[in-house]
Amino acid sequence: EHMFFEGDRISAVRQMIFANDTAGREAALAKLLPYQKDDFKGIFKVMQGLPVTVRLLDPPLHEFVPHDDETIKRLAVDMGLSIDVLKARIEALEEINPMLGHRGCRLGVTYPEIYAMQARAIFEAAAELTKEGLKVLPEVMIPLIGTVEELRLMKAVCVEVADLVMKETGVKFQYLVGTMMEIPRACLVADTVATEAEFFSFGT
Repeated sequence: EHMFFEGDRISAVRQMIFANDTAGREAALAKLLPYQKDDFKGIFKVMQGLPVTVRLLDPPLHEFVPHDDETIKRLAVDMGLSIDVLKARIEALEEINPMLGHRGCRLGVTYPEIYAMQARAIFEAAAELTKEGLKVLPEVMIPLIGTVEELRLMKAVCVEVADLVMKETGVKFQYLVGTMMEIPRACLVADTVATEAEFFSFGT
């Protein structure tokens, strides 16, 4: 998530957060895609064929919103919103328990286009480097799952995007989709989660 705070990226992230519909979110995410792809290409090159685990967006959205008046004012103008409306929406994003709130895979379930963009960035980077003759093995990690159903939904998004990228580029590449076992519920149902996960990472 630290990638999203650099340069113009945070503006696009905020436009995505405060978009009124899927089309608006997708337009903002399209601005982030090339940044993410370049980041992943750089990482994959440095790793020289070793597996690279990429955790999809995990933190709650309130971590990305502005709190100073000047930035809020500029964002309100950019989004075509009144300052009062924007402040109310910022306040509504605050989490009572940010460790277990609307974050991780729950964001992906609510807004699958977010994870679809990140998956596309990962897989386009993998395809382009594979075409150059480099070995790449991305491992896509779905964060904060509590049930196998959550993993199944988000894995389906990743597989769909991977298939589409392979079809578009004509390049076949390997990848894995797994999850981080970081909340008690996931650990209690680890046997069912294992039916969908291709790897586990343990958050301790």
